[in-house]
Amino acid sequence: MSLRDRLQAALKEAMKAKAADRLSTLRLINAAIKDRDIASRGEGGPEMVSDAEITAIMGKMVKQRQESARAYEEGGRLELAEKELAEIGVIQEYLPRQMTEAEVAEAVEAAMAETGAASIRDVGKVMAVLKAKYAGQMDFGAVGALVKARFG
Repeated sequence: MSLRDRLQAALKEAMKAKAADRLSTLRLINAAIKDRDIASRGEGGPEMVSDAEITAIMGKMVKQRQESARAYEEGGRLELAEKELAEIGVIQEYLPRQMTEAEVAEAVEAAMAETGAASIRDVGKVMAVLKAKYAGQMDFGAVGALVKARFG
């Protein structure tokens, strides 16, 4: 079952269960996916985006909500921060498991060996391999710094 199908089934389930918060989060996910589908068609791409792209979309959604929750907490708006954190929980149910630091380090080593990375100029090649294999499973911002540190 594709990720898109799992999300549609969850949406129907949330409607039947009258789970308003869960339903609104699932609708936000579906809206983001539909926006990307439309943009993809406009760019001459496929009719529907892949599961990997859906995973990337949801990863961005999690990051946005983490930033919002942090801002709300700093501003003393705890009820809004809790809402953002609840949405993160729903989104993460459909994302692959996040890799541990040891798994990330191992994946970085493997990608560096695969690309034959020898200098800081090869960071882009290593990151491309990691993004292709581990979309949604690691924080690429932190991983980029880790890869650069290996050369510096």
